[in-house]
Amino acid sequence: MKKAFQSALDFLLFSNIFMSLCAVAQALVTFHIIGSKPVYTVTGLLFTSTLGIYNFSILLSKPKHPERSPYKRVRWFFAHYRLMVTFTMISLLSLIPLFFLLSMESRILLIFLSVLSFCYSLPIFSVGEQKFGLRNIPGLKTFLIALVWTMSCVLLPVLEAQDLHLADISMRDITIMIAKRFLFIFALAIPFDIRDLFSDRQAGLRTIPVAWGEKNAYLFCQVLLAGYIVLLFLFRNNGFSLDFWGLTTTAILMGWLIFKSKWEKNEYYYFFYMDGVLILQYVILVGFRLVLGNSYAG
Repeated sequence: MKKAFQSALDFLLFSNIFMSLCAVAQALVTFHIIGSKPVYTVTGLLFTSTLGIYNFSILLSKPKHPERSPYKRVRWFFAHYRLMVTFTMISLLSLIPLFFLLSMESRILLIFLSVLSFCYSLPIFSVGEQKFGLRNIPGLKTFLIALVWTMSCVLLPVLEAQDLHLADISMRDITIMIAKRFLFIFALAIPFDIRDLFSDRQAGLRTIPVAWGEKNAYLFCQVLLAGYIVLLFLFRNNGFSLDFWGLTTTAILMGWLIFKSKWEKNEYYYFFYMDGVLILQYVILVGFRLVLGNSYAG
């Protein structure tokens, strides 16, 4: 039983299915906050695009001897190479019909984000004989990850909800929502760079931990989360609503997980507990509404 559970967990995490569910959960957080029903075209597209792009990125960065990699994720992924290639192809092909079901504004946004995503990994730039992608530009790696995730999981759902007349949100509120989520996801992305500090340094990537050091990077994470909570407080809707307490609770929990990640270096901690915060945020929001909604309203 334990072996079967371990195999299932490895498949869920290392195939990037779990990460794709995180993207779906973040879109559901947005729909929840703006008071809209979920648009399943958006959630379906986010699932398949995340699965396809993350797998494509790993395939591009295949090491010479993946079976010798210090990372279990890499060893597992290339041990199931054909399955992962199949997943990637199906995911990317499924984007075509989903893309044309969206509004024109959403299509333009997706084209922009797709260009950013592929330029992030592909070595399309060159200086002399050295080729590199956007991720190799000092300080840009984590910023781009947070930007693409924020635009995909906040702006895309908002555009579709407005196009279908499911919600009406002012530009001011959209901007504030984007700023909040950007800080939240940025703070979550940095510990992964800290974990990869040695390999990034060896690869010549100037990430925040490489440039500032591990201790300062952890401090920066907490500053970002503090800024996120400040924005939640300053721009809270309907006073101290259940959504405010749900989002604040998630941020505090994430701060604790980031602090604990100083000592937890195994991949399961990062890919399940840390990334899982993106799903937990939606679960907490819904849970607060279900459990506390009636008593809070009274």
